[in-house]
Amino acid sequence: MKKLFIPFLLLFVLILSACGNNEKANENKEDKSKSETVTYQSETGPVKIPANPKRIIALSNGPNVLALDGNIVGIDQWTNMNPLFKDKLKGVEVVSEDNLEKIIELEPDLIIAGSEMKNIKKLNEIAPTVVFTWGKLDYLSQQVEIGKLLNKEKEAKDWVNDFKERANSAGEKIRAKIGEDATVSVIENDAKEFYVFGNNFARGTEILYQAMNLKMPEKVKEKALKPGVYTLSSEVLPEYTGDYIIFSKNPDVENSFVGTETWKNIPAVKNGHIFEINSKASTYSDPITLDHLLEFFEKSFLNS
Repeated sequence: MKKLFIPFLLLFVLILSACGNNEKANENKEDKSKSETVTYQSETGPVKIPANPKRIIALSNGPNVLALDGNIVGIDQWTNMNPLFKDKLKGVEVVSEDNLEKIIELEPDLIIAGSEMKNIKKLNEIAPTVVFTWGKLDYLSQQVEIGKLLNKEKEAKDWVNDFKERANSAGEKIRAKIGEDATVSVIENDAKEFYVFGNNFARGTEILYQAMNLKMPEKVKEKALKPGVYTLSSEVLPEYTGDYIIFSKNPDVENSFVGTETWKNIPAVKNGHIFEINSKASTYSDPITLDHLLEFFEKSFLNS
């Protein structure tokens, strides 16, 4: 009996030892992943960042990070106000570059900031800080760059390729219905003025003019294409409206102009070729916003 017992005892000891070694190996692997850093080539030079950041404060480019499921612990107020991101930002603190104490309390391992911000040096003392200049990269390249930053470049590139394919297909269908020469304007207003947009100022402009290859009116091209946005009065608004109008409507802004004869007599309005988007949910060009607007545009144009 003893002779049988000894081999079983040895086997039991070996199993325990193997389990212990596996646990240690897993612990070492976890510790390594926590401490591992990589060098990210930012627009301001190389920055050592966590290989897999776990506590991100996004003072800039928050929507791009959310689209890649980055773990954000602090977000800027404008992104927080966007209804498209409401569910993803539950429990996330609203912070600004000036609220350094709050940023320290959140213990970030990565901070993303805009190049226009003044406290970048101080932010760098808290955690590795990567800076982006708005508009330096096109909207798709920006998403890929955030993918590189978060060690999710493949996911970012996969989305870009899929989006381009879907948007191109939608554009072909829309142009086939409304005509290759039909024009589209994107307008917005505040209490005093109107704005018309070029092809890279959010509000779906990248989708309409770049990805779907729809046309803007010549007057819009002349005034808004280069600067991105052009300010005008209600009196001359009809000169900038195309065959179709995308109206970026802010629910907090008074819109009595829609009752005026000037507005009612615009051909696109008469023909029912006006589609309203929520300006609060349209001021970014990240995957979440773009996917939302692409679906809206496709349904609106094809069902109008």
